[in-house]
Amino acid sequence: MNPNESRVITLFGSYVGTVKTNGFWWANPFFTKKEISLRARNLNGEKIKVNDKVGNPIEIAAVIVWQVEETARAAFEVDDYVNFVSVQSEAAVRNLASSCPYDNFSETEPNEITLRGGAEKVNKLLEDELSARLERAGVKVIEARISHLAYAPEIASAMLQRQQATAVVAARRQIVDGAVGMVEMALEKLSEKNLVQLDEERKAAMVSNLLVVLCSDKSASPVVNTGTLYN
Repeated sequence: MNPNESRVITLFGSYVGTVKTNGFWWANPFFTKKEISLRARNLNGEKIKVNDKVGNPIEIAAVIVWQVEETARAAFEVDDYVNFVSVQSEAAVRNLASSCPYDNFSETEPNEITLRGGAEKVNKLLEDELSARLERAGVKVIEARISHLAYAPEIASAMLQRQQATAVVAARRQIVDGAVGMVEMALEKLSEKNLVQLDEERKAAMVSNLLVVLCSDKSASPVVNTGTLYN
């Protein structure tokens, strides 16, 4: 017998035991033997279309590595354990996709797990749910990972624009925060070293000019002022 194969023994439909070791065995001629592979197997799930937590249509697929651990359950608890693994895997992936948003555009829940950003946590959630679902069939989940994730074609372009806009806003916010800090530091240094005396109007003009230079997405063009702020 192949070392990676086991044989489930039944007598008139009643479970007798499982032979998992090599060698020659004398058995009751009325025994019925059913071979079950103990090898690790890959299930490369097909892409399925499902709505995420906030209702956006997405495409998702998963790769699952599994192995029969309890042969008696695989043989008797389910009708076809291979098909059972396939169906339950798809159900688990669908449930996972509907439980998490694809991406997080909400400022009220910044730490929410997302399908796109929480890879390790999402894979762990999928693995735990699969383990619970496949326990009935005596199947152990070795590894489960998302292999494909994308917005559905009909909204992909719009969502890409939204992601780009969000990234631009975040970048500009960081630039402004940095620029304000630099302006504060400049004013503090000028005051500390008493290099120049600025009244409130001149401070306002200086702050305005510095913010324009620091926050602009184009190179600043120097202007030589031959007069004063007041004429």
